[in-house]
Amino acid sequence: MKNIPNYLKQIVLLLPLIMFNKAFGQVSKKPNIVIIVADDLGWNDVGFRNPDIISPNLDDLASKGVELSRFYVASICSPTRAGLLTGKYPDRFGIRDNVIRPNFVGGLPLEEQTLADILAHAGYPNRGAFGKWHLGHSDTRYHPLNRGFTTFYGHYNGALDYFSHEREGQVDWHMDFEPSKDIGYTVDLVSNEASRFISKSAKEGKPFLAYVAFNGVHGPLQAKAEDLLVNGFDPTKGVHGDQQTIHGKGNDIRQTFKALVTSLDRGVGHILSTIEQADIADNTIIWFLSDNGGTPKVGGSNLPLRGNKNTEWEGGVRSTSLVYWKGKVEGGKQIDQVLSFVDVVPTIGFLAGAELPPNLDGVNIQPALEGKAIDSRVLFLGREALVADNWKVNKGELFNLDTDPYEKEDVAKQNPNVFKKLDACLKEFQKIVLPFSLLKQPDHWQPPVDWKVPDFKTTDKSNVPQPVK
Repeated sequence: MKNIPNYLKQIVLLLPLIMFNKAFGQVSKKPNIVIIVADDLGWNDVGFRNPDIISPNLDDLASKGVELSRFYVASICSPTRAGLLTGKYPDRFGIRDNVIRPNFVGGLPLEEQTLADILAHAGYPNRGAFGKWHLGHSDTRYHPLNRGFTTFYGHYNGALDYFSHEREGQVDWHMDFEPSKDIGYTVDLVSNEASRFISKSAKEGKPFLAYVAFNGVHGPLQAKAEDLLVNGFDPTKGVHGDQQTIHGKGNDIRQTFKALVTSLDRGVGHILSTIEQADIADNTIIWFLSDNGGTPKVGGSNLPLRGNKNTEWEGGVRSTSLVYWKGKVEGGKQIDQVLSFVDVVPTIGFLAGAELPPNLDGVNIQPALEGKAIDSRVLFLGREALVADNWKVNKGELFNLDTDPYEKEDVAKQNPNVFKKLDACLKEFQKIVLPFSLLKQPDHWQPPVDWKVPDFKTTDKSNVPQPVK
């Protein structure tokens, strides 16, 4: 090798190491991270499980990537977001059994590091949050731009109007700290802005985090006309609801909900096509999930699973979750290992080469994404529920999900040792569960104009917040 230039010698010597790292999912270039969160999307609300649903982009993502078929989340919105962004059970913050409502004070504890904080220290200069925040808005300390993100576009509250962007009589739509007067359907606006962020970051050649949390398909039931028509809307048959002219309604609730799914799917497709067009798919991890199960009263479906949103039955906490990384995590496979929303931070942190905070509840599931087994563990779903391999405890009952995936038969009496062991684990977990700690604004409180978050330094603190009842 004496006649070979030094730089070529170095490449030759490093080649085995490069090939070894590539084989085990490691890359020398930091991967881009795109996390897409749907709101209240049920188990039966995607086309690759239910042919009655029109979701071609999610279907394509499932066929190209891997489906995490036993991916667990919290049963409602804010707790999932808290655990997703910290890698810790939301029970540690007292945010498991309630969401952060418009008149609540506080949010995700300020001492907690978010995924955006972690990636900031790992060389990710561009960290955008798009869509629904739902982790605190009572003052600027809880704002996404003070929780590690460099860009924010979207809304602070849940359940806002898809067309007017209003919640509690005020427009809740923002670019960074300032109110935004952008007009349009919320899902479209979010996908457009997230795509602009991705394109800009790709042109800069800098690694990025795009956390895209759509308000679709959460209520209110307001779909676009084009999506209603695609889903079979017949204007001669009228619409559901008390008024025949309600904006965005279909012939029945399920049809309207299906149109919401189609709209969400288009938003996901816009982001996926942006990644492909920017020629960064081979260095971009895409992780899609729903924050909890669906709600039948507004058209969602979790069939054939038992239960719905706000329960720890499988239909409430078993999320549709897909991961795709071109050339690294792909193949249209199903992974049936027990995985969780608290695993996102340690997994992404590992792939990004980041230093992680101590005492995380989640684990790095990168081997599972490659089809390898990870260690069995107990995963806590709430104060009364857990899963461990094929076993599940909920509300004092034991289920074998291998033989009874729909949780119909309590088998605690037939398996007393298993139940005793898992029940003891649940009691130990309950010791770390904090009660809901947020306060609420005084009774006369009104939301700020345009939902402009008050600056903590100048906030009037004479009004004492009240305990949440």
